[in-house]
Amino acid sequence: THCGWNSILETLCLGVPTVAIPCWSDQSTNAKLIADVWKIGIRTPIDEKNIVGREALKHCIKEIMDRDKEIKTNAIQWRTLAVRAVSEGGSSYKNIIEFTKNLLH
Repeated sequence: THCGWNSILETLCLGVPTVAIPCWSDQSTNAKLIADVWKIGIRTPIDEKNIVGREALKHCIKEIMDRDKEIKTNAIQWRTLAVRAVSEGGSSYKNIIEFTKNLLH
């Protein structure tokens, strides 16, 4: 992923391990969240020209596929949390109901 916020939300909701390739702006921060905080992926190294080489990308994909189950387990846990949040009674569900009530009144 390029680490845009919408892409990250999709990744979290689907429970997919991620190879983070930030491009600019807040994407570096988002990549740090992916790799170091949530531990649902790894960040690609860049060369002296700020380019991700094919071998580096190949290595990252292989690491995601072969690595111990930590990344996959964490990705599935985040998916579970996302599903719970949007399900009836979940925090996102409650917030959207409250938001629409406020719009109507």
